[in-house]
Amino acid sequence: MSMSRQNKISDETHQRIRTYIIEQVDAESALKMDPRVLERTVGKIVAEAVAEMRLFLNGYEQRALTREIVDDMVRLGPIQPCMDDPQVNDVLVNGTDQVLVERAGKLELTKHKFRDHNHLLNLAQRIASAVGRRIDESSPMVDARLADGSRVNIVGPPLALDGIYISIRKFSRTVMTLDSYVEKGCMSRRMADFLHLAAKARLNILVSGGTGSGKTTMLNALSQHISRSERIITIEDAAELRLDQPFVIRLETRPPSIEGKGEVTQRDLLRNALRMRPDRILLGEVRGAEAFDMLQAMNTGHDGSLSTVHANTPEDALLRLENMLNMGAHAMTSALVRRQLSSALDLLVQVERDITGMRRVTHISEVVAEGPDDVACRHIFAFRRKAEGGGEFVRTDYQPDYDRKMMASEVYEAYQEVIGRDAY
Repeated sequence: MSMSRQNKISDETHQRIRTYIIEQVDAESALKMDPRVLERTVGKIVAEAVAEMRLFLNGYEQRALTREIVDDMVRLGPIQPCMDDPQVNDVLVNGTDQVLVERAGKLELTKHKFRDHNHLLNLAQRIASAVGRRIDESSPMVDARLADGSRVNIVGPPLALDGIYISIRKFSRTVMTLDSYVEKGCMSRRMADFLHLAAKARLNILVSGGTGSGKTTMLNALSQHISRSERIITIEDAAELRLDQPFVIRLETRPPSIEGKGEVTQRDLLRNALRMRPDRILLGEVRGAEAFDMLQAMNTGHDGSLSTVHANTPEDALLRLENMLNMGAHAMTSALVRRQLSSALDLLVQVERDITGMRRVTHISEVVAEGPDDVACRHIFAFRRKAEGGGEFVRTDYQPDYDRKMMASEVYEAYQEVIGRDAY
């Protein structure tokens, strides 16, 4: 018998058992059941179906089919094994026949596929309905968050020309520390010590980087050095920050309903957060008019605030931030916006992911006023690439001007030792 004939019979067998189980188990009840209880229940029904239909499936095949059916019912179907793999960071579905994963910064094509368009559509609709949205021709784009915190973007027809596309950024269960960055060669020990002191001394820090460079991971690492006695408010589109301090208030934006009502933006949450007596504000990513409110907060007693911005260089980050400030401050001149920027923001940390998938900190820079009407980055630490490949982390000869804030904290002596002028 040919291999294609064997596969055809297997598909038909699976479909018969699926139909049998759907008749036995109510889908709505299944969603409310503990997955382990559901798997045992479905396993018994699979065994009954195999006996009743006189099918030739061994124990391993029955268990695999049980997992596959349960994944379809309450998990993420064919892509659930990718979600369970701790080394996978992103799962990308390009239609029914192409599922890719990102490991260590590189994309890989997997063997997983969907049976047909309806199989993929059912998964997309289940993800969307869990956050009160729908995916159809009238609403072809959806942003959602899974129960484990992973971020999901779905695009369907008519915008998606080849079916449905699903992009999942997995929620990392491992929290990176500044020490972890050093151990992995992502920064030098001296850079980590400096960032530790900067966060502890309440410097206002912006983390900049491209897509997948690890901006939120760095923000998490910095947040670990905030005092446990401070009241912290986090504002995010999808909650990813993981703080273990006792006084943390977590706020999350809300997209508009199907009727286009009820939207709550980052700017709305930030303005409200200022009325909640925060010691520090952590804004997951600044990308619009909320930049103005964030810098206003930094300038009015909320030192030690942290945020991220999407940019490929420190200079690009400042330019993007200036453009966003102009969106929120209609009555301010460009010169005044730049002065606001230089007085509010202390430190810019640039992260990158290179072509090999390696993530590293390339610059730690002070944000300074340059003349009366301009703002610039002055690099304190940098990663210098070598012509033969690789590179090294160095301490530049620039001496930052953080004495006022450092002297007001208990870290001044340690700061003086770390910031010495010699190359590292």
